[in-house]
Amino acid sequence: MIDNVKKEVINLLGKDDSGHGMNHINRVLDLSLKFAEKEKASKEVVTLIALLHDVDDHKLFGMENAEKLINARKIMNNCNVDKNIQEQVCNALNNIGYSKRLKGRCPTTLEGKIVSDADMCDALGANGILRVYTYNTKNKKPFFDRNIFPIENMSAEKYTGKCADSSVCHIFEKILKLKDLMLTDSGKEEAKNRHQIVVDFLYHLFAEENAPEWTEYLNNYLK
Repeated sequence: MIDNVKKEVINLLGKDDSGHGMNHINRVLDLSLKFAEKEKASKEVVTLIALLHDVDDHKLFGMENAEKLINARKIMNNCNVDKNIQEQVCNALNNIGYSKRLKGRCPTTLEGKIVSDADMCDALGANGILRVYTYNTKNKKPFFDRNIFPIENMSAEKYTGKCADSSVCHIFEKILKLKDLMLTDSGKEEAKNRHQIVVDFLYHLFAEENAPEWTEYLNNYLK
């Protein structure tokens, strides 16, 4: 059943070049299973949530898909996933994602919390930086523009309404906030290390770009 679900996910996301493709899905799955081992969670449910967490992403498939989980439900029905498990998975999928967190929603089950943490961890660290670069390049936005500063106190409407003005703006508007949104001990431990990688990268970038005003901005932000 899991293999069949994965095949359908590959059909949907296998050609994605926005940072939400199978490389991302597989990393989230691997990290989710690592967390599930530590947290004593259902690996089957965690696996399904991890595999399906981006198949209705609003950035890729629109808001109707995101709200109704059209692709996730179709895939699980096609693969004969038990109805009780389907509901557990859909409940988690409805509450995973940064835009949901901005609206005050987050997963309530251990399995949902684990995948939420793993997904956010993959937006941090070295791969997180590469994913921001990939997504903003696809949307024809610069990596760094010293004249454009981040939007502060980002609302859910602003976040879902447009691509960030630069990769660095997106890092401040979202990525550096993720460490404090972890829901499990495993996620908190992992996110702390990955968060520091992003911070160190920014300090090096601003030094090399001779942009002391941005170093000061980062210092104040981290306070």
